[in-house]
Amino acid sequence: MPVSVGDIIEGTVTGITNFGAFMQLPGGKSGLVHISEISNDYVEKVSEYLKKGQKIKVKVLSINDDGKISLSIRQAKPKTNKPVEIEWNKQDDIQKNMSFEDKLNQFLKDSNERMDQLKTRDTRRNSMRSRRTSFMD
Repeated sequence: MPVSVGDIIEGTVTGITNFGAFMQLPGGKSGLVHISEISNDYVEKVSEYLKKGQKIKVKVLSINDDGKISLSIRQAKPKTNKPVEIEWNKQDDIQKNMSFEDKLNQFLKDSNERMDQLKTRDTRRNSMRSRRTSFMD
């Protein structure tokens, strides 16, 4: 079965590296899923998302002149434009018995937790960038 750009096919993980995962494709072809194409979330370790021998759907992004095939797991997943549903009643029941000060304190706590998560993510990204630039120097 010939593989062409845009196809969504099932592949088997044959190897895991720091920069991605190698996949065995139908027809004896192989390709690479770069670490940035594994998930919409930040991926620090490929092995936390994929295991050797795992079968997974991938999208063919490109095939270069050398025959190297670039793949994506995250782009193979169907896109959903459906908004996230929030159970307002559940939150209303909890907040009915709270004073304004309690609600404000809860909001501040949640806000601080979210800010800490963002700072941690930004710190990781910046440290990865500095490693890459120092590696290239």
